[in-house]
Amino acid sequence: MRVSTVDLETAAGTDHTQLVTPDGAGPWPAIILCTDAGGQRPAMLEIAGRLADLGYLVAIPDLYFRVGQLQDLLPEGEKDRPIITAIFGDAAVRQRWFQRFYLSATADETVRIGVGAVLDHLAARPDVTGKVGTTGYCMGGNISLRIATIFGDRIAATASFHGGGLATAAPDSPHLRAAAVRSRVYVAGAIEDATFTDEARSTLEAALTEAGVEHTIEVYPGRHGFAVTDNPTYDAACEARHFAALEALFAATLRA
Repeated sequence: MRVSTVDLETAAGTDHTQLVTPDGAGPWPAIILCTDAGGQRPAMLEIAGRLADLGYLVAIPDLYFRVGQLQDLLPEGEKDRPIITAIFGDAAVRQRWFQRFYLSATADETVRIGVGAVLDHLAARPDVTGKVGTTGYCMGGNISLRIATIFGDRIAATASFHGGGLATAAPDSPHLRAAAVRSRVYVAGAIEDATFTDEARSTLEAALTEAGVEHTIEVYPGRHGFAVTDNPTYDAACEARHFAALEALFAATLRA
């Protein structure tokens, strides 16, 4: 595989999107990988590399392109501290992250601008077949589903792993726009996860069913963050199950 970065200019700033390209000449179906709170980093490239090995070109957008760098959250002298550990281990850092980074990344306007630029780039590439799927983790799981509600038939497959805020009382909750989804949807929640409760799962299930969206919703026997190797809650068995689910979903939708 090959890793590169493309700078996508938008009206709201430059989205430095990472591209992970399979070996060979292509063309390939494309996948947009939506990161968790820790943003672009080796753990996300690991997931992208596994998908590239299956024959998919993977784009990892900078979901924070409108607001700056995550390391800005850390004080001088601690810039080398793993940001994912800081966000989940330090309440003050987590609150600053939420207000500045999370709210920006999950805003519909950010998704429309940033992911729209990625979709346009993929559509113009001769090494992409035209079919696009998405997957996302934690915060990115929310964004992955949100993409399906915003871009409709431009997305063929949608996956969300330990995603939060998929069905809430907020007026922009993704489940409220289920009727706009044209992709096949796969959602895997975590046990005892306050960001995706049994009630939220039932609400999402009802919304997708009413909208006629082909979907699967499961709960894995792991904690929030189970699929990402640098999370303290990483679970190897759940990670393997998640890759098997992705392989089946994308084979059925992006290669059909």
